[in-house]
Amino acid sequence: MSEPGSCSLSRRELLAGLMGLGVVACSPGRPRRGSATLVGSLVDDHRGVGHRLRDGGFGRPESFESAELLILGAGVAGLSAAWACDHAGLRDYRVLELGSTPGGTSSSGKGPVTAYPWGGHYVPVPPVANRPLVTLLDEVGAMEGRDDEGRPLWAEEVLCRAPQERLFQGGAWIEGLFPSVGETEEDREQRELFRQDVRRWAAWRDERGRPAFVIPRALGSDAPIVRELDTLSMAQHLDRVGIRSERVRWWVEYGCRDDYGTSLEQTSAWAGIHYHASRMNADTGEQPEVLTWPEGNGRLVAHMAEGVGDRLALGHAALRIDPGEEGVEVDVLDVARDEMKGYRAQQVIVAAPRFVLSRLLVPWQGQPPSFLSAFEHGSWVVANLTLSDRPFPDGYPECWDNVLFDSPSLGYVSATHQLGSDHGPTVWTYYRPFPTDDPVTTRRQLHDRTWDEWVHEIVADLSQAHPELPELIERVDVRVHGHAMVRPSPGFLFSEALRRASEPLGRVHFAHAELSGLPLFEEAQYWGIHAAEAVLGQRGVGFESWLS
Repeated sequence: MSEPGSCSLSRRELLAGLMGLGVVACSPGRPRRGSATLVGSLVDDHRGVGHRLRDGGFGRPESFESAELLILGAGVAGLSAAWACDHAGLRDYRVLELGSTPGGTSSSGKGPVTAYPWGGHYVPVPPVANRPLVTLLDEVGAMEGRDDEGRPLWAEEVLCRAPQERLFQGGAWIEGLFPSVGETEEDREQRELFRQDVRRWAAWRDERGRPAFVIPRALGSDAPIVRELDTLSMAQHLDRVGIRSERVRWWVEYGCRDDYGTSLEQTSAWAGIHYHASRMNADTGEQPEVLTWPEGNGRLVAHMAEGVGDRLALGHAALRIDPGEEGVEVDVLDVARDEMKGYRAQQVIVAAPRFVLSRLLVPWQGQPPSFLSAFEHGSWVVANLTLSDRPFPDGYPECWDNVLFDSPSLGYVSATHQLGSDHGPTVWTYYRPFPTDDPVTTRRQLHDRTWDEWVHEIVADLSQAHPELPELIERVDVRVHGHAMVRPSPGFLFSEALRRASEPLGRVHFAHAELSGLPLFEEAQYWGIHAAEAVLGQRGVGFESWLS
């Protein structure tokens, strides 16, 4: 029997479907431990509510509640804005969120085995100069103190445990993510050529001492030589550098798919280099360590949401935002009660993606500004698979990050890896971006698919590396992120459209990672704090800026 509101699929049906796809799922000599029936769910992303909001037909609220500050959206940007306001002493605010949980694409879940991510699952160790992120990490217990030079000492339990990464290539798992099986001398030379190109950019500084690539990107250079990279695709940049190796190009494209959900041709060369250079130590050529938790960045979200407390209202959707000279009127639907509420706020922070704003902001209704159309969003599917046991080892042992070379997905992350649990039940978080040239049609098609269809496709993909996987799966939960990530397309990152999108509209301020053109936790945090500090300044609240 399936759980109420969940989906179910008999193991016989799953195996029959996999055989039809040419996937042999068997495990000789190993007893079956999975149940006869798989259960799970197609996690609601409130698409139905979103379509209802799009279609309109709601009345106006009968009364209005006063608020000093209203924050619309409890993703990383909205929660960061609230967190910054609390630190500065402005506590008269409300945070409204359509979803049933906070965090957006950094949200998480929890089952009987472990907590697990529904999106962002790590942050690289930040430089000391990134004071907001260092402060937040300190608050969640990720630091054990500082050394004599003031550098953070990171707690062992949050530094990603070894072994970290492996790749399934040529029928077996190998260490690392570069497809080294069958690598030629030319491949090695071109790999080194790319590394030197990235290292040169990591060391580059403009006449003001600003790096070309840094997180958050607002602290970096906009010199002409840097801006020129945005006029090219990453594929064109590799051509220009002389990198022809298919292995190297696959590896570079993996980085684009991992951070942005885009192909080499769809990614600005600036963004493609940023993935590597913004985190590289230019002196050593090394990348920083990674901080992670079983629930991924959901740990950071939970901490900020806990600080907001009862000022956070879930299941509340803004329908209309009308900025005036004396304040901002906001019409809100309480989804659970199906009733309208009204707020009159002195300031509003809209921590929502651009595609919804033309329907919400009264001055933009009917004639939205042209810059809104410059934003493209890619779709992702994330699934959490609960396993009764681990598959047989085959080559390099299970890691935190497990990638398949011949797959459209990014593979899976093991949620129990940080717990030191290498045997027994676990949860795998599976990620697949859809870097198509028609994201609107793709988004519609993904939402039309059933849970059964997703389970068959995901299990078939992973069974390339784990033939016995169908016998071990207990539960599969699937979530479609239709507007998961802004795409850093060529020409977008230094565009006038992106610059204009961050400008406030009277008393309405904007906060979202997409204002950087990069779908990263650090960028969302930056824009949340940026909007909060703008509000604090207008409210006359004294504060020390975290962003200077």
